[in-house]
Parts: sequence; C-alpha cells; structure tokens
Amino acid sequence: MNKRPNRVALARALSVCALFSLAAIAFAKEAVNSHKPEQRGHDKQGLIVIAHRGASGYRPEHTLAAYRLAIQQSADFIEPDLVATKDGVLIARHENEISGTTDVAAHPEFASRKTTKLVDGVAMTGWFTEDFTLAEIKTLRAKERIPQIRPGNTRFDGQYAIPTFAEVVQLAKQESRGGRRIGVYPETKHPTYFAKEGRRIDGSPIAVSLGAKLIETLVAEGFINPAQVYIQSFEFENLIELEKRWMPAAGVDLPLVQLYDDFHAAKPYDVVYNASHGANLAALYGGLIGQVEGGISANTLYGAFATEQVLQWMKANYASGVGPWKGNLLPRVTLASKVDADRNGKAELASQGTGLVHPMLGWALKAGLQVHPYTLRAEESFLAQTPGGIPQSVIAEAVQLYGLGVQGFFIDHPDQGVAAREIFLDLSRPLRER
Repeated sequence: MNKRPNRVALARALSVCALFSLAAIAFAKEAVNSHKPEQRGHDKQGLIVIAHRGASGYRPEHTLAAYRLAIQQSADFIEPDLVATKDGVLIARHENEISGTTDVAAHPEFASRKTTKLVDGVAMTGWFTEDFTLAEIKTLRAKERIPQIRPGNTRFDGQYAIPTFAEVVQLAKQESRGGRRIGVYPETKHPTYFAKEGRRIDGSPIAVSLGAKLIETLVAEGFINPAQVYIQSFEFENLIELEKRWMPAAGVDLPLVQLYDDFHAAKPYDVVYNASHGANLAALYGGLIGQVEGGISANTLYGAFATEQVLQWMKANYASGVGPWKGNLLPRVTLASKVDADRNGKAELASQGTGLVHPMLGWALKAGLQVHPYTLRAEESFLAQTPGGIPQSVIAEAVQLYGLGVQGFFIDHPDQGVAAREIFLDLSRPLRER
C-alpha cells in the first residue's frame, strides 16, 4: 500500500484544479439525483471508483486475485472485459486473442491453433478464445500484459486461472456483506465480431451475442440489482439491442454506458461494419441517425456522437452514462522532451495538459448522464504535467476529474482512486466542518 498523501501539500499542488466549474458541478448533482438506479454511495456523494480489470496495477489483469485485491482496496465496482469461448461461455479477458495475457504459447497441445484473424478490421496473430472450450481455457494461466511497465506483476505469472464472468459475479456477491455492496461493470468486447463477422479456426461462424449471454449470466446468478451493475460497450448497436431486446426479454432494467474511443481518429466498428455491408441502419439505430450531423456512414468518427443533441438522444433512448477517453475530455500536448517526474532515473512523463475541457463533459452532465472517463494509471508514462508545468500524480488527476463533475472513473490502482475521492470530499467540505 502507498502512504497516504499529505493533504496540505496536495492541496497546494492542485491549485490549478481549484477553479472548478460551478455549472459542471451543478449538472453533476442533477445527474446523480436523476440517475436510473437507486441512490449509490450515500456517504460518497454519488462518486464511485471503478477497478479497471481489477487492481491491474498490482496483479495480472482480469484475474480473481486482481478483482479481490480491488475489493480489499475499497473499489465500488470491478470491471471485467468479456469475450466468449468455443462453447459460448463468457470469460474475462482484455481481448479474444490471448497470447499476451496467458501462457497459451507454452502449451504444445495448442500450437496448431495459432492463426491470423481480422478482428474489427485489424489483423491479429495468436490464439483466440472462440477456438477453445472453457475446459481448455481453464488449463491456461494468466500473465502480466505489460511487463515492461509493471515488472513487479510478473512474479504472479502462471499463478492464476482465467475466470468466467459467472465467477466474477460470484466473487462480487460473496464480498457484498456488512452493508457494503460490490458492483460489476462488464464490457462486451468486439460484439459485432462475435455476433456477425467472426469465424472460428475451422471456418464456422461464431454467431454469439455477447449481450444476450451477459444478461443470461446475470439472471442466472440473481445479480440484477441496477445499483450494482453497469454494462458498457464501445459499440452502439450492442447497447441499443440490450435496451430494446435482451433486457426486456429477461425482465431486467440495468444502466448502460456508451464508451467512446478517440473522437478524432477512431470509428465505432458496428457502424463501420453495418454501413459497409448495406445493413438497414434505420432499423438498427433508429432516431440516432437523425441526431448525427450528416447521418452515419462507415467513415463516421466517434466525435460525431459527442455532440449535445446526440447525448440528449442517447439519454432519452438507452444510455445512463458515457465513458470517454480522458485524453479527449482533457486534451494534452506532447512535451519537447520527457521528464523524470518521480526521479527514478527514467524520463517517462511525455505530455502536458492544455487547460482545455471538451464541451462533451458539460453536455453529458446537463443531459443527466453519468460520466466515467478511462483509464487512470499511476505509472509516470501515463501521467502528464498541468498546464502550469507541475507533474501530476494519478491522485491529482483523479481529484481534478471529480472537481470537473465526473461521477467516477476507471483506474488500474483502486487504492489511489479511493484516496483521491477522500481528498476531494475533504477539500470540498467547509473549513469549520474539518
């Protein structure tokens, strides 16, 4: 565990963040009060900490050990990315290509399954979950995905099995006691690939709806309290289908969060695929098409969906929240030379904040949407200087986001996210109450 930060020193260092937007804070309170689920975190002012793939800064991601540690560090939600096995079971992996997060390459019995596939239009070579049964997946062990950045986590390589989504939910249930409720925040990974485009190594179509499987698992586990679940996706069709088809069919109503990749360079793959294949876009997206300036096509960027009118339509029709990339909300510029901010002999801090805030934040809060940016990480290579040139810690970054009105964020180091929330709430109290 890291030492608790000196609050006075941090308050001085965060002077650049002290000019919080009063309008954004007002909109944030409105969003919390009008949110679909029952009130969350009464003593936390509606602010949540989402453990990104578990406590992935301290353990290999998407393992029960990482999720368990995140719960011990007081995270409110644990976040599994979901992909499907050959026999249609949801498991927690960052990608369906698993050579970077498991020891599959060391299993000679699976050597023949190495192949190259197009996933969301990108060629990937390795081993894919849709070519393995759950029983086969269970013979593998997890390893650290970014060992060059997190060498300490490699000591856990080979120790942990790959969990199913059901096992993640069961952990949340087991740890929800003594008045504390642990939530799950699953993401459907590549839903268009799994449902429409993807094929197994034998050439047969995968044809698995991740959304349907997700709801099926939650219902089977009796984990359907909307105060303990958010469902997220980078694709639009997937979430709209959950809202209009899969959740009503199961008799549940859970909050959905629309994720955004880079506004300026990335495109929602479901839109690319459906537009390229001549699908009936009106049937799939309904009134969303009319809200996007110029309509939607295979060339439509995420930024076209980050407008006030689109956000209002999403809130009215399917979304309870949005999850933008933090680099779009708070734009950065690249430094001329990297800085060794932590004085460890390695200059790795490479960017600086501009002081700008994308108007999407205010529009989303005004529409009553939750805003949960991703991803906060404590390592220097993921951090930035303030516009005034002060190197920010991840705690400072989190405090800044809370001050701008976001109600939660995805973070690899949940203990530091929890510390940031405590600091923010403490700094926000009148002096006479401290």
